[in-house]
Parts: sequence; C-alpha cells; structure tokens
Amino acid sequence: MGIKIRITIMNFLQFFIWGAWLITIGGYWFQNRHWTGTDFGVIFSTMGIASLFMPAIAGIIADRWINAEKLLGIFHIMGAAVLFILPKVNDPTTFFWVMLLNMVFYMPTISLAITVAYSALKGAGLDVIKSYPPIRVFGTIGFIVAMWTVSLLKFETSAMQFYVASGASLTLGVFSFSLPKCTVNKNVRSKNLVDMLGLKAFTLFKNPKMAMFFIFSMMLGASLQLTNAYGDTFLHDFSKVPKYADLISIYEKITIPNLHEIIGFFNKISYLMGVENLIPMLVLKYPAIIMSISQMSETLFILAIPFFLLRFGIKKVMLISMVAWVLRFALFGFGNPAEALWMIILSNIIYGMAFDFFNISGSLFVETQTDSSIRASAQGVFMMMTNGFGAILGSWSSGLMIDHYFKDAAGNFEWQGIWLTFAAYSLVVAILFAFLFRHKHHPNEVAVLNH
Repeated sequence: MGIKIRITIMNFLQFFIWGAWLITIGGYWFQNRHWTGTDFGVIFSTMGIASLFMPAIAGIIADRWINAEKLLGIFHIMGAAVLFILPKVNDPTTFFWVMLLNMVFYMPTISLAITVAYSALKGAGLDVIKSYPPIRVFGTIGFIVAMWTVSLLKFETSAMQFYVASGASLTLGVFSFSLPKCTVNKNVRSKNLVDMLGLKAFTLFKNPKMAMFFIFSMMLGASLQLTNAYGDTFLHDFSKVPKYADLISIYEKITIPNLHEIIGFFNKISYLMGVENLIPMLVLKYPAIIMSISQMSETLFILAIPFFLLRFGIKKVMLISMVAWVLRFALFGFGNPAEALWMIILSNIIYGMAFDFFNISGSLFVETQTDSSIRASAQGVFMMMTNGFGAILGSWSSGLMIDHYFKDAAGNFEWQGIWLTFAAYSLVVAILFAFLFRHKHHPNEVAVLNH
C-alpha cells in the first residue's frame, strides 16, 4: 500500500471518529437523556479544556521519547475505550469527566496526524505542499461519511453513535502502528520548559495588534462551538412542532431497509413524496445529513480563499467571515422545513465561508506577522485561543443563557430567540473588529499560499 493511500486512510478515520458524534451528541443529550442545556454547554467545553495543554504535551513526548505514529495509535486506542464507556454513564457530571478524558486523548491526535503525514511524505521524497492538501480533503470526507452513517442508521439520538466512533478509533489506533516511522530526537539542545511549551509566544500579547487579533480569535472560536453544539438538536426539534404534523406523518412512513436495498429506499421516497420533497424529509428525519452540507461547503470555500485574500486582504476576508456567522445564525433563526427550508440550506452553505475564511486567513496572518523563531508556537497560541478559550467561552455561556432565558414552561427550547441572540453576538463582534483591528493589506501576505 502506497504512502499516499495510507496517509489518506489515516486522515479519513481521524475525522470520521469526530464526525460520528460531534454534531449529533446534542440529539443524544436532549432527546434521549433529557439533561439540561447548562450541563450540555459544559460538556462541549471539554475539547477546549483539553486543547489548552494536551497538544503541546503530546508534541514534546513525540519529539523526545515516543514516535509520533506510535503515540497516535496509543491515544486512539485509549480513546476507543473511553468512547465505549460513554453510553454507560447515567448522570451529566460523570459524563463530563469521561468526555474530558476522551478529549484529552483525541485533541492531540489532530496535530500528531499532521506530524505523521508530513514526516511520511517528506520521507517518500514528495512535495508536502502539493501532496498534503488533496489528502487532507479526505479528512472532511470522513467527517461527512460519519455524519451520514450515524444519520441513515438512525443513531442521531442513540448511544450507538459512540460505539461507531469507538470502533473507528480502535481501527485507526491499530492502523497507526503500520504507518511510516517518525524520528525521535533524543539529543535535543537544552531548552527551558517555557520554550518547550511554546509559552514564549505569549509575548505577542504585548503587541496591541496581535493581542486584538487573539482576542477576536477567541470570540470567533465561541461562535464555532455554538453551531456545533446546537445545530443538530435544533433540527430534531422541528419534529415536535404541531405545524409540521402533516409532513411528519408522511415521512414516518419512510424507513431505511437493509443497506443492500438502498436504491429501493430512494425509489420509495420518489414514489411517496416526489423528489422535490426529499430535502424536507431529511431535515425532519435525518438532520445530520443536512448539517453535513456545512462540511461540503468547507471544501469549496477553501479553494476560494487565495482569490479573496489577493483581492481583499486578510482583514476584509476575516470580516467577511464574521458577517457570514451573522447570516449563519440569523438564517437558522427564521428557517423551517417548509416554506423557509431554503434558509436552513443556505445557512449550512454559508458555514463554509464563516469557518474557513477566519481560520485559514487567521493562520496566514500569524504566519506573516510573527518572527520565525516563535512562528510555530504562535500558531499554537492561535489554536489555543480558538479551540481552547473560545470553545470554553461559547460552551459555558451559551448553556447558561439558554437555560435561563430561552426555555418555555414545558422546558422546550425557544430556537428563534437562541439563534437571533447568537446572530446579534456575531454582529457585535464584526462591528468591533472592523473598528478596533487595524491592519493594512499587503499583496505578499498571500505568498505563502502560492508556494
């Protein structure tokens, strides 16, 4: 098996594991367990907490003591065991600690997988810049396939989603030991602990522009957690609305037969409702499939980033991302599976712009604005602010806000108020960014993308 194929399989499984539960855990939490929004917000903060320290620690271990591919395998096997235990947890507090342990094992594997891929491609004499992006796309495909698998098998509100993720994690864990060997440098020049952990990059906060950038990175990281945490359960809740009873009565007649009869399933759909009603059916019965449009959109907007950067510059591209978050949430606020279905679809398409335009452009900004001696650790600070502090901010604050202000007497979510509040938050962030973040566009900022 060739190097590219092996690294492609690694990337596919890496994000399949995450996609099997990340978007649908809300359906399990609220539809199955009926636990509170406050507790759920804390659950989603676990990836942020783990991101604060585990990637750096794993990097040190991989550099000094254990080969990266072996450490990747160990973490995924440990993660498989934790995911297998999750469905057996019967209270939200214990669930938090078990999920945090899962994130402790999973979050560092994202950077470890990149390390393994780069090392393998370089070892094979391949151009990393040309070879890696097409391979990385299969990570997004893996995420989408996982969402479709969980949705079509009707595991969105079931504990089975964690067993699917556990099986994929175990598979990747074992497979990782067959990947090309990454070198371990046991003769590293003496460095103090601050340098090893990349803490020197925090001196960037002394620069007002960089400090402002990192603060807004945290705020945008919060927006990402809002859409991950509540998108799927929002679509699930349409099935509880009496207004859509007629639609649901039709869709409930449609079940997925054995996988070998999948063609007959789509014929049945066409016969009962007509092709024009396929998407409304997916919204009500298979919302994770609709949410996967967001990941499909990502792959398209990634290709558009170089054009936008060259034409508008980094600040405007990041501002476009913030406006896209406003539209993402507002369209969800007014969308429904009937006459406003187009809003739900458009919201998921816009997600690709909202996510990619800030994350990739932000990474390029860090690359062009920092000294080479701390460039890698500066990228680590950027990820810490988005996936760490931003994730915690979005998870905890949204859970508290929803429980206190956006539930009716029966305990049902008031989704329009929730999404419009998120939209208002994103609008405030966009306005503040436009006025407070000062940066002039230089054409050489996009040189990194072209080489």
